[in-house]
Amino acid sequence: MKFNLIKQLMFLSIMLFTSVIFAQTVTGTVTGDGGPLPGVSVFEKGTTNGTASDFDGKYSLTLTNADAVLVYSFMGFLTQEINVNGQGVINVVLEVSAESLDEVIIVGYGSQTKKEITSSVVQLDEKAFNKGVVNSAVGLLQGKVAGLTISNRGGDPNSSGAIRLRGISTIGANTEPLIVVDGLIGGSMSNIDPNDILSINVLKDGSAAAIYGTRGSSGVILIVTKKGGSRESSFEYSSQLEVSSITRTVDNMSASEFLAVGGFDLGNNTNWIDEVTRTGISKVNNFAVSGGSDRTNYRISANIRNVEGILNESGFDKMNVRANLNTKILNDKVNVSFNSSYTKKNSQFGFYEALRYAVLYNPTAPIYGVDSPFQFNSDQYGGYFQALGLFDSFNPVAIVEQNKNNGVETQFNYILNLKSDLTDNLTANVSVSEQFVRNNNVEYYPTTSHFRGMAAGAIRKGLARFYNSSSEIQQFETYLTYNNEFDKSNLTVTGGYSFQQSNFNDNFLEIGDFPGDNLDYSNAIENSQDLLEAGFIKAESGASPDDRIIAFFGRVNYTFDDALFFMASVRHEGSTKLGVDNQWGTFPAFGLGADLNKYLELDNVELLKVRVGYGVTGAIPGANGLSKEIRNIVYDSSTGAASTTLARAANPDLKWEEKAETNIGIEFSTNRFNATLDLYTRDVKDFIIERTVDVAEFGVDRRYENAGKLNTKGVELIMNYDFVKKDDFTYNSGIVFSTYKSVLDEYVVESEMRANLGSPGQNSTNMILVREGEQIGQIWGPVFSGNVVDGAQVFVDINGDGNLVTNQDQALNEDADFAVLGNGIPDFELGWTNQLSYKNWEVNAFFRGAFGHSLVNTFRAFFEPRVGSQTGYNYVNTELADPAITSAQFSSLYVEKADFFKLDNLSIGYNFDLSENTQKYFKSIKVSLSGQNVFTITNYTGNDPEPALQDFGGASNGDFTLSTPDPLSPGIDRRNNYFNARKVSLGVLIKL
Repeated sequence: MKFNLIKQLMFLSIMLFTSVIFAQTVTGTVTGDGGPLPGVSVFEKGTTNGTASDFDGKYSLTLTNADAVLVYSFMGFLTQEINVNGQGVINVVLEVSAESLDEVIIVGYGSQTKKEITSSVVQLDEKAFNKGVVNSAVGLLQGKVAGLTISNRGGDPNSSGAIRLRGISTIGANTEPLIVVDGLIGGSMSNIDPNDILSINVLKDGSAAAIYGTRGSSGVILIVTKKGGSRESSFEYSSQLEVSSITRTVDNMSASEFLAVGGFDLGNNTNWIDEVTRTGISKVNNFAVSGGSDRTNYRISANIRNVEGILNESGFDKMNVRANLNTKILNDKVNVSFNSSYTKKNSQFGFYEALRYAVLYNPTAPIYGVDSPFQFNSDQYGGYFQALGLFDSFNPVAIVEQNKNNGVETQFNYILNLKSDLTDNLTANVSVSEQFVRNNNVEYYPTTSHFRGMAAGAIRKGLARFYNSSSEIQQFETYLTYNNEFDKSNLTVTGGYSFQQSNFNDNFLEIGDFPGDNLDYSNAIENSQDLLEAGFIKAESGASPDDRIIAFFGRVNYTFDDALFFMASVRHEGSTKLGVDNQWGTFPAFGLGADLNKYLELDNVELLKVRVGYGVTGAIPGANGLSKEIRNIVYDSSTGAASTTLARAANPDLKWEEKAETNIGIEFSTNRFNATLDLYTRDVKDFIIERTVDVAEFGVDRRYENAGKLNTKGVELIMNYDFVKKDDFTYNSGIVFSTYKSVLDEYVVESEMRANLGSPGQNSTNMILVREGEQIGQIWGPVFSGNVVDGAQVFVDINGDGNLVTNQDQALNEDADFAVLGNGIPDFELGWTNQLSYKNWEVNAFFRGAFGHSLVNTFRAFFEPRVGSQTGYNYVNTELADPAITSAQFSSLYVEKADFFKLDNLSIGYNFDLSENTQKYFKSIKVSLSGQNVFTITNYTGNDPEPALQDFGGASNGDFTLSTPDPLSPGIDRRNNYFNARKVSLGVLIKL
């Protein structure tokens, strides 16, 4: 199906709108607590048609229904519903409340009041977001949503972190939630500037996410961006300056300590970590203009970020432009919204390896060859000293200064939405969207680079790598919404159709052997002797043409007596990525809820709601063609003839992974206190896994199949309390708590070891036990007794049979003396928010912690033992080091409890009182001082105690590796991590 069909369908849908005869614009001002309220959500009840009030509390909204009811909601105030009844101007005064029970929340293909929702859904607005310089939308959510974990270990500015909602949802497909931006399904958080976001809604359970079918298995995050909200133009400018510095590194020996234990003396005193790191200076500037008329409102923003990482030659420059337009066409019969975004990001990725070698490089070695204590040909290595003859040893300063690792990413997307009433109770919606992403990354290692440039070799010096990719996603959706109220009942029915087509291709080229050192990646290809003389070339390419998803969906919401709530939905969806005999799946969901307080009438209680939801979602693989066979081309060198051999068998029955989830929730609120408790259980089955099969049956021993089953049970708790509620003084505190356990009920093998420790010397050591019927994340190995004999650890006889069995190749034997040394998944996670305001001052403090998880400290496992043959390398020197150990072997000694509690975010803001004369030019001026990662309390000796929720493998010995993260191997603190940073920022926000 080509995209011109989408255009035809959209045209036909527009024609349906010409029968519509109603349109009206309502304007007004929202006030509360003695003044105008900016950012108030104003929605047409039962639809997604809405806007937000501007700084002066003004709003303008074009209606789609002659009998419209407007819902005004704002955090901390009671929601009001007002029948329009032909009014053109509606001014509203909101009353202060601890909990807004009728707050409008965006859900899939519509909206509901908070009270009506029967699923586990969390909404965050600007007031609840993390403060300071937050460079990605992901950072706004860190620690704010119970059950949502963002693993961003270290302080790499080019990494936004892995997102995990309620633990592991798959082991073979996408483990991150689906992102929907203003209705754009499959959007990216990387092309939304945090300053453009109005609210973020997280659909956590299966009953909420099932409406998105095969893409909702890992949860759904709905992002609503800011829109224009009044006739009067409004200008907004903000600027922030941030300073970042290292907070934690890996403890190693100083030059004097190194020499004292027999290290090889090269006559210098170099702190390599200081040499390759810096104080990062970052600048953020944002500009936005919004306004409108009776028929049109708009908001246009531009955001520029110049970010420096703490590692030299790392950071990015990013520009984002967003335009949101809402208007009426066809004689005011059709409401049109057009949202678009363009992002360009120039990145310096730097080299994580420089930090690893900064820990391990000889602290007595010089930076430059001229300072070598012995004769050294520094010109061969670009003037830098190199410790030749040592395995896996490279000058860290030379790595970052000689070589380049850069990339350019451009993204553009838009969504066009048309909406109108076909009757008084029936609304039609049509949307069409496209997303484009382009990536171009380059690495260049000159002929004088010892690190990957092969400067020490006799031939083929220099190396360049080029990687580019492009993707395009086209989407068409249309749905009808019927809403009606009668007696004590309210009924909303939604039904629709969705079509999405995506294309992806990528190319990789590696070449080398350059004639000189005066080249760059820009002219590397034309000068490569590999190409000119048919030398060694590595080239790869891939494509996934016209992947399609087609779906039909429907939902019913029914409310009785404003106290009893029912929801049922179903999505029938097909994907071309699955086997030809199993491309379609059906994903049902239902929810029930009851406000018991409606009938109990408890004193001082605003809400006592119980709800239960059940939903089935699915997951499809990110890769294309897994259901199809793969053949290798084989050439006969003697005859030149070519033939093919089967490398992977086809599977026409390959189907979607399936997750069935049940969620029970209780919500309670009074004037000052509110709490939500969720308990859930979910079963994920039919993982898409490449596995060993019978050659006699399939002709080859590999193919993708559905296998395995995983059960997760969890508890989530949210509590908020208003300790002080006065006109000029407020203090609110809130806690989010979550815990879960995942058990692998079925798998392709009964048990196996995963997560190889790597080289040097421990290539055969695997650290994670995966076993049917047991928890995910178990770290498995011998137990150190505390005794050392002849430089080797003495281990505990676990089974007491008098025979120690501790070799790694026997880890799964019944008589092996191995034990569970810890688990990489936390027992529970905690977030604690404190918000205080006094007159013009605002203070926000957010604490966060994770408890019960362990980490394998791989730096210690490799470089803490005082191995006599390693006197050319520095040693890791923590308080746990035992100087008597002179041989390296993985054990409980290198598995540490990584509990932590940190002040993650602290912000102080001041709103200036403006004189009457100043108010002619400025609406408001606010300054703020913020700190991120302010302090951390932990006993972990490594760089970062954050949970490592998936294993990226080891980039050992400077090798260039591409690996798929392994969610079955959490808890490995690898040696290629970016160091953590503390950030302090000063900001100003000016509104004109």
